[in-house]
Amino acid sequence: MTVVEELTNKAQALLEDRSFRELRDLLGPLFPADIAEIIGQFSPTDQAIVFRILPRELAADIFEYLELEHQTCLLAALGDYRVALILNEMDPDDRTALLEEIPAAAAKQLIKLLSKEQRQVAITLLGFPENSVGRLMNPEYLAVKQDWSMTRVLEHIRAHGEEVDVINTIYVLDEQGRLVADIRIREVLLAPPDLAVKDLIGRQVVALRATQDQEEAVEVFKKYDRNTLPVVDSQGVMMGIVTADDMLDIAEEEATEDIQKLGAVEALEEPYISIPLSELVHNRARWLVVLFVGELLTATAMGYFEKEIEQAIVLALFIPLVISSGGNSGSQAATLIIRSLSIGEIELSDWRRVLRREFGAGALLGLLLGTLGFLRIALWAAFAGHYGDHWPLVGFVVGFTLLTVVLWGAVTGAMLPFIMQRLGADPAASSTPFVATLVDVTGVVIYFSVASVVLSGTLL
Repeated sequence: MTVVEELTNKAQALLEDRSFRELRDLLGPLFPADIAEIIGQFSPTDQAIVFRILPRELAADIFEYLELEHQTCLLAALGDYRVALILNEMDPDDRTALLEEIPAAAAKQLIKLLSKEQRQVAITLLGFPENSVGRLMNPEYLAVKQDWSMTRVLEHIRAHGEEVDVINTIYVLDEQGRLVADIRIREVLLAPPDLAVKDLIGRQVVALRATQDQEEAVEVFKKYDRNTLPVVDSQGVMMGIVTADDMLDIAEEEATEDIQKLGAVEALEEPYISIPLSELVHNRARWLVVLFVGELLTATAMGYFEKEIEQAIVLALFIPLVISSGGNSGSQAATLIIRSLSIGEIELSDWRRVLRREFGAGALLGLLLGTLGFLRIALWAAFAGHYGDHWPLVGFVVGFTLLTVVLWGAVTGAMLPFIMQRLGADPAASSTPFVATLVDVTGVVIYFSVASVVLSGTLL
């Protein structure tokens, strides 16, 4: 039993005994994230009891770590007074994430419970485009002027540090509120007391735009290795900050979406376990129908070569081997390229380099599988007498087809993501099942075309 499981059992027992003081003493010293994990196992009613006995600020911190489903249930269980306390204590960016996920009518009611100041903040953040940096922004930060001394800066930090979550980075603004630079708290602590802020400014400041896409912001964080970045408007006026923990959430969401699309599933807007069955079926049915139609083309292609199959039934034995090898090769290539595009390892302009690499890799892999296919037929012919007197020709057809199909699959799987991105679509939409289905159809055509040429006059 883990420590969290043990604490969960203790907390549940204290709740049943109505030992609220002991429960508060048990949970109080824990990290908010651990408390959220513990009470996430409770019913909404019990969660509401826990929130009523915990200090207001701690309750707000815990609330931010709860899943959206638990947050909405808890808000329904708590009274308006307690809800107002929690919402007003929440970080503005976390509160915005909650308000944009719940129905509009419920969001309006919650906004009414905010203080005048926090209501204005919430409305401002919700006014930014969806998936923009502005939705993630926290408008509370420490700012100083260029002519301030280190002594005054430290006084300012002592006076206002409790009002913000991040004090390790301090932002330097001009008289119009435009961002000039950022300095580290370490620099302030080590500098002489009478040194001016402007004398500490050395490096160029990196900032995000409020209207910038959240995915782009993730790349900026990765490139500059920052824990916090400032957010400015089109005029360079400082509006707030975005922290790395928000970026981790965005990166996780984007990675999850790409993985789901790679599996030919429309991205789920809710956790799998809580999404309605009808929506789950809808998100999966669309691609399944497309892939089903694609496989019908495979059957049509096989029907076109029905005569060849009747004359040389041995060819039918290797159809699964041929099309699965090509599909697997294409899926491998598509997965590698989609991931490389999503994390910025390659760009659209690199398609020629990728084509050359995949052509080489596909040829070598095809040669390997083609050799194994030929050896398999040779061994069965030598020791079991299968495939008749023309087994070398059958082996050549299978081996050469494997070489060709694997090469074709690698090139197709690598180029489709580039085509999707060039058309303005998500490269992950060229999912691996889609690539496999496409290569299946062409693989059948290639297989029987090679067989028709090589086996003409013998088996055909």
